Amino acid sequence: MNRLYSLTLVFFLIAGSIYGIIEWRNAAVPELQTIDKTITPDFIAENLHSNVYKSKGSLAYVVDAHRMEHYPELNITNFEFPQYTLHPKNNAPAWKVSANEGILYNNNRVKLENHVRVMATDQNSLLQEVQGKYFELDLKTNILSSEQEIKIIGKGFTIDGKGLIVDLNTNQMTLTKHVKSIYEIVKK
Repeated sequence: MNRLYSLTLVFFLIAGSIYGIIEWRNAAVPELQTIDKTITPDFIAENLHSNVYKSKGSLAYVVDAHRMEHYPELNITNFEFPQYTLHPKNNAPAWKVSANEGILYNNNRVKLENHVRVMATDQNSLLQEVQGKYFELDLKTNILSSEQEIKIIGKGFTIDGKGLIVDLNTNQMTLTKHVKSIYEIVKK
């Protein structure tokens, strides 16, 4: 029996050693990383300037950005420091919308984040500027909306609130929650 135990012990020592060597060698080989196509942009543009026209040939909007990355698998386009110049219907004065970050979806909706500003180009407009951290813009309808805190700056007034819908075609604004207003006396 001593001989049988000895052979069994030698067999298990050899098998254990071989297993240990195989595991050690597999641990030393780095794993190959697979590249996920969804996180690789199809193309990248820097210092982007693009004009988009309506079906009848008039200018719909202009987009400028420091950098743009298009991800076809996700159906999104990321922008760094985008600035949209929106041309509303009926030849109304243009509006400029800028942010630090933007995401354009295939349904022509843009999510703008971090220091978003909506500015009137018409000096006579009662509403001059809207500021916030987050806005959604529908490029088909020129409607901006936000559910977060916003600041509205106009001629002789400033309004702080939460939640806003602005139709840039008609200059109609709906404020969801009013926080405070500051009115200035304008001397003529």
